[in-house]
Amino acid sequence: MTVEQILRAQAAAANRGIDALLISPGADLRYLTGYDALPLERLTCLVIPVGAEPFLVVPELEEPAARAGIALAPDVELVVWKETADPFDVICRRLPSGLARIAVDDHMWADRVLTFARLLADVRLIAAGPVMTELRMRKTSREVDALRAAGAAIDSVHRQMGLWLRAGRTEREVARDVADAIASAGHTRADFVIIGSGPNSASPHHEASDRVISAGEPIVVDISGTMPDGYRSDCTRTYSIGEPPADHAAYFAVLHAAQTAQVNAVRPGITAGDLDAVGCDIISAAGYGPNFVHRTGHGIGLDVHEPPYIMAGSDLVIEPGMAFSIEPGIYLPGRHGARIEDIVICTTTGGLPVNAVTHDLQIL
Repeated sequence: MTVEQILRAQAAAANRGIDALLISPGADLRYLTGYDALPLERLTCLVIPVGAEPFLVVPELEEPAARAGIALAPDVELVVWKETADPFDVICRRLPSGLARIAVDDHMWADRVLTFARLLADVRLIAAGPVMTELRMRKTSREVDALRAAGAAIDSVHRQMGLWLRAGRTEREVARDVADAIASAGHTRADFVIIGSGPNSASPHHEASDRVISAGEPIVVDISGTMPDGYRSDCTRTYSIGEPPADHAAYFAVLHAAQTAQVNAVRPGITAGDLDAVGCDIISAAGYGPNFVHRTGHGIGLDVHEPPYIMAGSDLVIEPGMAFSIEPGIYLPGRHGARIEDIVICTTTGGLPVNAVTHDLQIL
């Protein structure tokens, strides 16, 4: 699959008038080669000239890991540099002559971009983001299967939440148990564990604290992990230790209706802005518009947050293969909040949620 992806990258670059791509460690490199390289001080860089063979420059001590990592990309030549060599010079000498525009990945360290700019003074350096977004935003059937497996794994953790969410425990204690469960469910690691209880549930990106959970409190649980193949899970559900406050139950019903409507509205041809508006309109009509403070969702794949972004004003047209979260929330600062999140994949006929755990307010 990675051979095909490199060919697609060359074609996408050529269509944008780009002569070569320089890709450093990160999700783009893993997408193109299968190699999950560590971002170290020694340069690792995939070079993809348009119309020439790609090559991967790696430090000698990383050679074994690189050879294993690019097993699915046999057409990528491995160029190993020794400790005293200059890897930037190695790359510049091997680049075809006459290049005018080279794109570097969006996350390449600034000192490396500046070094390439100095050594390639006659070449215009630009961002490779548009090229890589064009490729990664539309998932292949293999990637869809990977996201569905990740969704099933994180669902299994949510189904066990009653084992850990109890009055008298701190958010941090619960978070440690949940992180262990994410790994036990088949992920290689937990990416984040948000446990927001009581007033902390009104903070969308709250980190677990030493706050003690009490009875009658809503709790927002937003969890994510990375699977062995690099694809991510991300799912949010709202819980309550005993019956929640009456006003919380009232606006949770509004949130549930909004999230359901948005999932049902996913289809090819709808814009990201219009999809965002489906939920916003329901929440606003119920009087909670100012309490929905973030976009509806984000794309997901080898990064937990990547294009497309489902947000107001976006004219991006949703297409089959795009995968993203649908996660409206309602937050009453200082009191409590709620969020429901599914990962949804756009198919030719509509939206395919990868999360199946109940969306209802779960009273423990």
